Amino acid sequence: MDSSAAAADRYTYSPRLRWQPEVEEYFAAAYGRDRFARISEALAHPSCYSCIRVNTLKSSTDAVMQKLINLVDQNGICGGINCLEIGQQKGGDKTHEGISLVHKCPYPGLDNVIFVQGSGPHVLDYESQPEQSVKEVIVSRKCAESVLRGAQVYVPGVLACSAHVEKGDKVAVSVAVEKPADDSGWTVGITRGTVLQGVQSDVHYEERKGLYIGQGITAMSRSGIFRVLHGVAVEMTERVYRLPSFNDVLEGEIFLQNLPSVVAANVLDPQQGERILDMCAAPGGKTTAIAILMRDKGEIVALDRSHNKVMDILKLAAEMDLNCIKAYKLDALKSVRKINEAGNVGITDNCTGATVTLGEDSDNCTGSSTKVNAEFTKAGEDSSTTSVVQTGRYHPNFYTSSVFTSVHYICSIRL
Repeated sequence: MDSSAAAADRYTYSPRLRWQPEVEEYFAAAYGRDRFARISEALAHPSCYSCIRVNTLKSSTDAVMQKLINLVDQNGICGGINCLEIGQQKGGDKTHEGISLVHKCPYPGLDNVIFVQGSGPHVLDYESQPEQSVKEVIVSRKCAESVLRGAQVYVPGVLACSAHVEKGDKVAVSVAVEKPADDSGWTVGITRGTVLQGVQSDVHYEERKGLYIGQGITAMSRSGIFRVLHGVAVEMTERVYRLPSFNDVLEGEIFLQNLPSVVAANVLDPQQGERILDMCAAPGGKTTAIAILMRDKGEIVALDRSHNKVMDILKLAAEMDLNCIKAYKLDALKSVRKINEAGNVGITDNCTGATVTLGEDSDNCTGSSTKVNAEFTKAGEDSSTTSVVQTGRYHPNFYTSSVFTSVHYICSIRL
């Protein structure tokens, strides 16, 4: 294989999923090996559309669709969403006429969802010079996921960079994927600030093969990337997947959110006037979706263990003009208290907001929401504890005690 063919094979986007042998055998037996192989390939590639949830308290789906069409047609905003045009899509070397790139979600009950079509995967030419390695940047998986959805490369997402990279240089961007570690955990195996050599002797050279997500122009030098905390590190010029970026587009009216997250809020079926507990709520996508479904009437207690994440929730709520969301810093997994034999409810230490307690053997918190029905019994004005009655339908060790102001409630939980 000559050098040009080797480069073409290397600078591609062709990720592969690695399954644990027993898991792979289980699914292969369940689906058949050919179908499971297709499923694995699909899971390794992003969707070719962006899913947008409309804030129906501020606008309608039809109005937002028209605004998006108008914004695409205006030259000034075209670059902001990757120059996608309504009725025309460039994918690879072909141009598809008559395809509407903005359309409503076809699934019933999701009238507030809009799809914006993109294209990909595209084969990119990195224009490497003979006997000269391409300058490269490696980003984290989370950063890469954002880039594949239309974002730029921001400073916190950069893990490694070639030497002698200056502002304005063209760089190839690849993603670092986690792999099993010796302690049974997962690690990317790259220390932030690592210098990439661009030669086969580079310890991370083979790991990058097939994981290139695009190329761009550096907005700062290598030293700047690893010296500052914020800002754009690489402005993407070519992408494997061309999807629109909605940064600063229709703020407060739309929110970019994966369809399963939208569905999760709908399945909860929140009603006006109810009290909802959202554990591990950051960055607030499902939290705000629930608030909009409630028409901003009721109360949502949103928890997260990071102060910055709590601020993100509040920022998003303010952007969408939602007032029913109250966010608190709290690690729900560490707020475990059980009702003792005397029937007293433990109060979590160092809590200034709502506190939720789970049984010690309950599952990890991954953004779950719990509905607290408004069946309240008022007690003394000096009480500030909310206890939740266990019903036989739920986890046998699921108890909740929440701190509110000056009222004692007896509540029932519906998951």
